[in-house]
Amino acid sequence: MIHAVNRRTVILGMGALGLAATSARGQGLGPMPSLPVALNVIDVAGNLALSQKSIDAYRQKNPKLVSRITYTKAPAPELASKLKAQQSANRVDIDIVLTGTDGLFAGIEQQLWQELLPQYAGILPKPEDIYDVGPLKMQALAKGKGMEIAYSPSGPLFEYMPGRVKKTPKTADELLAYARENKNRFLYARPANSGPGRTFLMGLPYLLGDKDPADPVNGWEKTWAYLKALGENIEYYPTGTGQTMKELGDGTRDMIVSTVGWYINPRVLGIVPKEAGLFALEGFHWVSDAMFFAVPRGVAPEKMPVVIDLLKHMLTPEQQAFAYDEGYFYPGPSVKTSTLAMAPKESQDVLKEFGWPDYDRAIGSAPLEPQLQADQLVAAFRRWDEEIGAAKRK
Repeated sequence: MIHAVNRRTVILGMGALGLAATSARGQGLGPMPSLPVALNVIDVAGNLALSQKSIDAYRQKNPKLVSRITYTKAPAPELASKLKAQQSANRVDIDIVLTGTDGLFAGIEQQLWQELLPQYAGILPKPEDIYDVGPLKMQALAKGKGMEIAYSPSGPLFEYMPGRVKKTPKTADELLAYARENKNRFLYARPANSGPGRTFLMGLPYLLGDKDPADPVNGWEKTWAYLKALGENIEYYPTGTGQTMKELGDGTRDMIVSTVGWYINPRVLGIVPKEAGLFALEGFHWVSDAMFFAVPRGVAPEKMPVVIDLLKHMLTPEQQAFAYDEGYFYPGPSVKTSTLAMAPKESQDVLKEFGWPDYDRAIGSAPLEPQLQADQLVAAFRRWDEEIGAAKRK
């Protein structure tokens, strides 16, 4: 999953929007509570940057339903153990989880989530009605245990400084040749801790024409050989994407692995110079990324009608438009009818100035692939850690 670099606060001048919420009877749901409830939201994906304004708008619109909302943040690897302990003690105090695929998969594996679909299919919108092709593929990974609230086609893409890179590679072979000719000037972060690193890892089998891009154990012979050869020309692997951006910005590196969001947001923040360029290699497939709304098992029954109504509110096109933000998870909205014209003017201005001019062409010309299934992704991370990154970490 992508994690945001330090972000400046942007005041978005859009008024609160909400849904009328007087009742939410449906499969397994009782009436709305007679007294307002307090909701506890935990974010393990950096999603509050995209969703908090929408959640706050719901509270402001519905004071008879929600008394207060408490937000906390935590690393995704800590989430499963925290929830499991609360559920074992029958004292679940987390009502909503905003998570990427890593936290979602861990929760599915350990049976931590309530079913959202088809349990509340009569209340929530149908995925096939609101999601386009890419988001719909990512929603399928949730297996009904989460609802997609943010989407990016992601990458893999490559960011560079034009003054220091005279000719950009066009193919995977040319990228390897560039790294050999410019030793230690190319960089990417450890995939298990980096959205761009993870996207690069999953995207290489498509670029190299490997036997089975969905099987890192038996189908990535070319990919593992390529990563080893590339690694001979990489000084070390940072533990997070932010460090790669810093080193590109300060001149330590000339080219790094990136994604659409990571290209836009650090330039907005001044971490990377505005003039940095971005390119894709010939024959690449987008490896999509997404963030999800999930509900732990054990949430108080009287809260559930409000929780589901809040999720329904967050999936309206107008509320989804907050996700354009400063390009951090570009484009951001998972709902296909949410357009940039609906976003706050500040978001529109930022994306007009710092967006990737080639995005529309690239999104229309390359296939969209979902991420690996959970067990396969874990296997890929383990092998990369053992065979590629073990000797070159700081």
